[in-house]
Amino acid sequence: MDEQTYERSRVALHAAAELLIAGPQYREYGTIRLQAVHQGFGGVRWPYSVVGAELVWPEGRTTLQGTYRDVGRAAGFEAEAPKGVYADTTGVDPDSVIDVDPEVARQIGAWFALGDKALRGLAPDITPVLWPEHFDLSSAVGEVNYGVSPGDSGHPGPYAYVGPWTPRTGEFWNASFGAVRSRAEVDTVSRLLEFFEQGRAAAAA
Repeated sequence: MDEQTYERSRVALHAAAELLIAGPQYREYGTIRLQAVHQGFGGVRWPYSVVGAELVWPEGRTTLQGTYRDVGRAAGFEAEAPKGVYADTTGVDPDSVIDVDPEVARQIGAWFALGDKALRGLAPDITPVLWPEHFDLSSAVGEVNYGVSPGDSGHPGPYAYVGPWTPRTGEFWNASFGAVRSRAEVDTVSRLLEFFEQGRAAAAA
């Protein structure tokens, strides 16, 4: 998988999270929180999910092709970003054409699923949240954020992170906001959970 295809598809899926799930859900239910679902992500109250390269809901499914507005209308709603909640959106317009590679969608769905299992292992009493503004899945435990991201402008590939609310110093902390590990370094639930546990110990030291 070349980096350009991955990046293009990641941004397109991020926009789908904003325009097809978080925005409509916020309009109806007042929350932008999303969650990992089997092979993708969906709303916590809005009954729509992105599964692979499709939008799925109880009454049907449609391929992520055409514009976001086209897909939303095919599913019975208007695509839009959450209004007045956060300013740093993807900048993708509802009339933009969707460009998602199915293999990238599969990879990102699998990464969120792996992260969800590890986060629940770290803190069984906390439900991980997929935040649409950053398109990352995370849990906050004791003023420390633990999560997984499919990538962003600072880290183009998928990675896991530990981000204390108050900055820490030391060998473990290798990023400006905390610590990161590439997916290749934490490619199983046990390895990812070990990284989170190491971060918890380092943050408490």
